[in-house]
Amino acid sequence: MFLSDFRKEFFDVIVNQRVALLVASDIDALCACKILQALFHCDHVQYTLVPVSGWQDLETAFLEHKEQFKYFVLINCGANVDLLETLQPEDDSIFFICDTHRPVDVINVYNDSQIKLLIKQDDDLGIPSYDDIFRDDDDEEEGNEDDSGNESDDGQEPSGKRRKFEGDAVERRIERRRERREWEARRKEILFDYEQYEYHGTSSAIIMFELAWVMSKDSKDMLWWAIIGLTDQWVQDKITNIKYVTDVATLQRHVSRHSHSNEDEENLLSIDCLRISFEFDLRLALYQHWSLYESICNSSYTSSYFKIWSIHGQKKLQEFLADMGLPLKQVKQKFNSMDITIKENLREVIEESSNKFGMKDIRIQTFSVHFGFKNKFLAADIVYAAGALLENTETEDSKTDNFIKALDCLSRSNLDKLHDGIEKAKKKLIAIQQTVASCICTNLIISQGPFLYCYLMEGSPDVKMFSKPMSLSLLSKCLLKAFICSTKNKRCRLLPLIMAAPLDLEKGTVIVVGIPPESESSDKKNFFGRAFEKAAESTSSRTLHDHFDMSIIELKTEDRSKFLDALITLLS
Repeated sequence: MFLSDFRKEFFDVIVNQRVALLVASDIDALCACKILQALFHCDHVQYTLVPVSGWQDLETAFLEHKEQFKYFVLINCGANVDLLETLQPEDDSIFFICDTHRPVDVINVYNDSQIKLLIKQDDDLGIPSYDDIFRDDDDEEEGNEDDSGNESDDGQEPSGKRRKFEGDAVERRIERRRERREWEARRKEILFDYEQYEYHGTSSAIIMFELAWVMSKDSKDMLWWAIIGLTDQWVQDKITNIKYVTDVATLQRHVSRHSHSNEDEENLLSIDCLRISFEFDLRLALYQHWSLYESICNSSYTSSYFKIWSIHGQKKLQEFLADMGLPLKQVKQKFNSMDITIKENLREVIEESSNKFGMKDIRIQTFSVHFGFKNKFLAADIVYAAGALLENTETEDSKTDNFIKALDCLSRSNLDKLHDGIEKAKKKLIAIQQTVASCICTNLIISQGPFLYCYLMEGSPDVKMFSKPMSLSLLSKCLLKAFICSTKNKRCRLLPLIMAAPLDLEKGTVIVVGIPPESESSDKKNFFGRAFEKAAESTSSRTLHDHFDMSIIELKTEDRSKFLDALITLLS
């Protein structure tokens, strides 16, 4: 059931209760969690935080906590499956679900008692009407009519009247069965159309921030977390450009409101102050914490355009740098060490040269933050840093430890963790670009007919890093962009990509991710979730659909070829 008044129907209900907070492993969920934790702290709400990275984690967490808790808050998980069927809870368990995954399961939508959805209804949800998918059964009525139709008085021949009544009853039953068959066929069609594509709605961090705002408890920190949640959706390519710009405009109004409020007048020069600014900045990853040269080489947008992996691409990059009139010595040193005169109008210089070279979208609407006097970060910097900490493979830390580190780096009191995350993010971006170059130069991307396919071999550099879902998705999107820029085959430019990487050598499994075609007008809707399910079913492939994104699955290595053959047949 959709809630219309989040404050009254959600927060006021749980404010005096103990709550289990189950949070998915993505940056938007972390930000929504930080905002909700701050609200809980204001009202002294007792809660237990449990990170969940997939359906199995969610089931385990629920089983461990169902005795102690009646109220469960799920962030970025639980909306796109029949949750009651999955968890089999007692009748008194209540689930509040704030989830960006679409489509929302229809059973969750129409369950009034246990499922409460914290989801904006102004998102384009397209939910089928109740009468189209649910219907009272007429079996009893039919049974009664069967009895009355088959009875005969003392075994005698039925009278003409009786025969006529019986004929009418049979006709009515046949008519009703025909209607039911038609209704079921229509229902199947409606549900197929509704569930066919997977996509994402409004950021959960924005939903939680708006709840805080309605309660007059919003702060600049909460607003910054909402901005990071939205930026995560843009970095991960989960929402359309129109949706991103619309939500940026909403947050920009909140930024203006906080900037003009008088609460921080005394603290404007304080070392602890937090200032958020809206700005048009460059689509260059981490460039303010790196050298400009390395950022251009390792940002998906510029590296794909220049085709950095080729000799011709390197020449083109040198021409670009020459056109900007920046000395190589300046471009290759850390951004912080560049001459102040160059830094002052750097954005304008880059933008002018980018337009000459055909990169007309180098500018992006975003936000930056100043912590005190010297720490400045763009929202995307935090997304990259938190993502690198969340899926860190350098140490043998548990998933929960990584989750806590990523959560901590969002607080301005933990700048050392944030800087650590930024260093790890740089390594990750370099690994992505090296893998992209390797895949393109060795022709690892194969056209399979209805889609492109790429498999990362065991023993490839950084293959362990790409066994993680977010990292593999990011790599897949960069690889598809780069492939489109480098291929001469126009048909291939319109195809989606399936990418697989080794997951667990001992178990013999691979992780598979499917991403939609890359285009400016793309609606970011992904059909691979349903396609993977059908292909696995038709070939009895041993798959595990454990991820909250349906388009990411685990598959037994030896079932890979029959699974792909089934997908080709299904999508041709």
